[in-house]
Amino acid sequence: MTSPAPHPYTRGAALPALLRQRIVIIDGAMGTMIQRYKLQEADFRNAALQNHPKDLKGNNDLLVLTRPDVIREIHEQYLAAGADIIETNTFGATSVAQADYDLAPLAREMNLAAARVARQAADKFSTPEQPRFVAGALGPTPRTASISPDVNDPGARNISFDELRTAYAEQAQALLDGGVDLFLVETIFDTLNAKAAIFALDEVMERSGERLPVIISGTVTDASGRILSGQTVAAFWHSVRHAKPIAVGLNCALGAALMRPYIEELGRIAPDTCISCYPNAGLPNPMSETGFDETPEITGGLMADFAKAGFLNIVGGCCGTTPEHIAAIAKKVRPYRPRHPQDPLFGQLLAG
Repeated sequence: MTSPAPHPYTRGAALPALLRQRIVIIDGAMGTMIQRYKLQEADFRNAALQNHPKDLKGNNDLLVLTRPDVIREIHEQYLAAGADIIETNTFGATSVAQADYDLAPLAREMNLAAARVARQAADKFSTPEQPRFVAGALGPTPRTASISPDVNDPGARNISFDELRTAYAEQAQALLDGGVDLFLVETIFDTLNAKAAIFALDEVMERSGERLPVIISGTVTDASGRILSGQTVAAFWHSVRHAKPIAVGLNCALGAALMRPYIEELGRIAPDTCISCYPNAGLPNPMSETGFDETPEITGGLMADFAKAGFLNIVGGCCGTTPEHIAAIAKKVRPYRPRHPQDPLFGQLLAG
């Protein structure tokens, strides 16, 4: 599969060749792992935040400044489990999301620190035989540009495209400065938010002279097969394909079993682009240690079925997954070739 980028990649340049050779493993959930540490309010504060008036516990993105040792250890556990790509701990590190904690001015510092922590971990585990990559994670923000927050006013919005674009540009520049290899626009529930992120990435890369691979990952929220802002998987792909991502896929919201038809559909409608898939560990279960139903063996087996069917180029886990899940996935998909449109075994899938 050839690189879809309009210009040669200046970072992450080894990734396209790796995607042709084998199925690439991305890490699992950060939040699930942080829960294992049973952190308290004090862990979310450093000297500069001792007197901050708002509660900060739960602001996991802040831990790259207050407990970077925890985040580094989690990255290293995923790398030891076999992850080729680790995501920066920046899912909610935009100024838009951090405004909820009155910490918007710290957004750049958080992204820069997160990228550096992940970079150090990836470099520690990287070898010529298995290079490791850092993906700068751009989450959806808690606001939506295309859905009204007021049921009585369908035209109301609590954020604009330009506000999102500015926030994403600040985040992307800091991630770039911190040393990421690629960008991951993930958990997309509103395609207009994603378009703002894509626009910002283009601006940042154009201005910097850098060109990084971009993965775009949407979220089908229920059995309707649509993302929250109403688009089907096909409509979502056609809305973002202009970005020429190295991979497009789905993550979060659903477990693998429910996600399967939508991943298969993406494979049919995006034949020249790699496919990524990192589902939740099944359905939520508050009685489980991770908060989700599936054991590593179950998730690994489901991902092996996807690989055997020829669906996958990049695979990992989202909510409820752990290094144990990633190790099981890596082991289970290892025997299978990556999805490739030119492969005769893949032709039947495209024609199906």
